Amino acid sequence: MNLITAAKNQIDELINNAFEKVRTSGSLPEGALSDTSEKLSGSVEIPRDTSHGDYAATHAMAAAKKLKIPPRDIAKLLTDNIELSDSYFKSISIAGPGFINFVLADSWYNEVLHLVESMNDNYGRTNIGDGRRVMVEFVSANPTGPMTIGNARGGALGDILASVLERAGYDVWREFLMNDTGNQVDLFGKSIDARYMQLCVGEENYVFPDDGYHGDDIKNLAQEIFEKEGDKLSNLPLEERTQKFVEFGLPRNISKMKEHLKRYKIHFDEWFSEKKMHDSGYVASTVDILDKAGLLFEKDGALWLKNTELGGEKDEVLKKSNGFYTYYAADIAYHRNKLERGFDKAIDIWGADHHGHARRLIATMTSPVMCEALGLDGSKLHFVLMQMVRIVRDGETIKVSKRTGKALTLNDLMDEISVDACRFFFNARPDSHLEFDIALAVRQDSENPVYYVQYAHARINSLIKNLESEGHSLPKFADIDPDLLCTEPERELIKQISMLPEEIAIAARDYDPSRINRYVIELAARFHKFYSSCRIKGEETALLSARLKLAALTKQVIKNSLEILKVTAPDKM
Repeated sequence: MNLITAAKNQIDELINNAFEKVRTSGSLPEGALSDTSEKLSGSVEIPRDTSHGDYAATHAMAAAKKLKIPPRDIAKLLTDNIELSDSYFKSISIAGPGFINFVLADSWYNEVLHLVESMNDNYGRTNIGDGRRVMVEFVSANPTGPMTIGNARGGALGDILASVLERAGYDVWREFLMNDTGNQVDLFGKSIDARYMQLCVGEENYVFPDDGYHGDDIKNLAQEIFEKEGDKLSNLPLEERTQKFVEFGLPRNISKMKEHLKRYKIHFDEWFSEKKMHDSGYVASTVDILDKAGLLFEKDGALWLKNTELGGEKDEVLKKSNGFYTYYAADIAYHRNKLERGFDKAIDIWGADHHGHARRLIATMTSPVMCEALGLDGSKLHFVLMQMVRIVRDGETIKVSKRTGKALTLNDLMDEISVDACRFFFNARPDSHLEFDIALAVRQDSENPVYYVQYAHARINSLIKNLESEGHSLPKFADIDPDLLCTEPERELIKQISMLPEEIAIAARDYDPSRINRYVIELAARFHKFYSSCRIKGEETALLSARLKLAALTKQVIKNSLEILKVTAPDKM
């Protein structure tokens, strides 16, 4: 249950019940209803300054034009007829041009705490997804080398978004697209081949491709092959040798990806092979469907998609003159495949460097003509574009690993800092450039947001243990007097606790998992303020029990929030 939504809905109901009284009592001027419905509409918001009210409703201002009455007069008529008994509110007032402010009653605060206790680990979950199936495709790095820092950010954002959607009531599927075919894979094989041949005949006697992969991982694969086979493969034709090296190298790289992603706390439901999609004829059949629909034309021996007619920026080559299908053809086929598998939404997490491609593909896949040709609903496709990452230490950009001296990879980073810090820091706003400060990520003080939140959880656990050792057992909600929790720090903490279901719902709606970071940081801040302002140890029993229960419920909500991020909630630090 979302008590933020419940309070807003109740305000709308209270206002319209009051309006019905006003309307039927004849209090409105003659003709006032001639241009309006019998129900008032308006927004209900939580104002930044809650000193005059916890919620503010705009119904009076929204109705002024149609009712032909000044908004403050409408607000007066409404507030005179609002009945607050048995509601979440204890008082109302009029502010500004006609806002109706509502102040929460003790019953609402008490219900928040009771809800956390009753739902426990499930607190925060909602059912706005109603079991609808959603695929989140993310990382999808080329399996030709180690995962980059960009992959690290995409991994955190994608995995945490999937967690958010699960808690919002969706049936979520995590997918990794393996780009295991095409030019990059061919070059991968040629790069291994060059390093292998250099081991066989000497580095100076075999030229390495100018555009080849230069990493140590390629050298290590070649060395492994040489130690196993010696130089006997050197007599095979280049094409056969290259294919053997691809078949040897790709599974090892993919295995390492899975190992590193497991360390990063990411598990995929499927590793989808692009090669298998090509080999099955699915890409070819997709292009054939478009051809039969009259959406292709031939030019210079290649097949082109009439993408400008579909709303795209330019026409796109789908099949080259040499008979090979392009990335664009494969992307159309892959997204067709996603929707044919019955997903209600298919979300892609892409880097900002793919912005142009994503924009063109969205135009293609959402075109009514394309949707009709493929028999799909392109509106189910969604793209989240994440901005670039800059890793810094002491204000300087880091591009290489201290350990290896080579380009910094996800695995290198996890060797330097905790997985918790990696996931928390990378789950920043996807639409903003990220400056990842390694020095900050390893600090053990309040400046480090991960430490700050985890410390709050550990601090509460220590409080509970200490009080238990003094004979104060943790009470059930039914055994405390929640009305004693009436100071501003206590009420502000309870309000923040109440926001988790709302934050999950909004994060799911906007595909913005970074909201959970900001939420739990603010929750920790409000707890630390409460703990500093409201004494627990040494208070008389009733107040001690109430405050101890509030602390324990806060601990539960911090834990639930961190579980969404897959960040550890430590009991001691």
